[in-house]
Amino acid sequence: GLGARDTLRLEAGLTLYGHDIDETTTPMEAGLQRFVNLEKGGFEGKTPLSVQRAIGVKRRLVGILLEEKGIPREGCTVYRESESEAIEVGSTTSGNFSPSLGKGIALAYLAVEASEPGTELVVAVRDKRFKARVVERPVYKKRK
Repeated sequence: GLGARDTLRLEAGLTLYGHDIDETTTPMEAGLQRFVNLEKGGFEGKTPLSVQRAIGVKRRLVGILLEEKGIPREGCTVYRESESEAIEVGSTTSGNFSPSLGKGIALAYLAVEASEPGTELVVAVRDKRFKARVVERPVYKKRK
């Protein structure tokens, strides 16, 4: 029941309150700005959201697809590797195995400079590191 729902929402790239969004995230970071009308009346948080829209965000919620066999979970550290070092760029908020894709998928907040689709990453799952890449949300799109 809940496991199936969670897998489907991850494949669809949908957020879950308490995991992917909470009181510490903003709609701009989570890719939910289409639900905020900054031109409409006053509301609590309007000023900081207006500033964030003007200057941009420091992190973004993105989809991640593991290129190797592994299953990411909430709280996995995400790295971007260079020839000399691995730099931490964020962490997963939700993750699971995608039966539709046959691979591990996750949602993660990443530094903006590492959030473009196609960016190669490494996700630390327990004591192992798995190659991964940023993908657009939804992570899985039904074929026509």
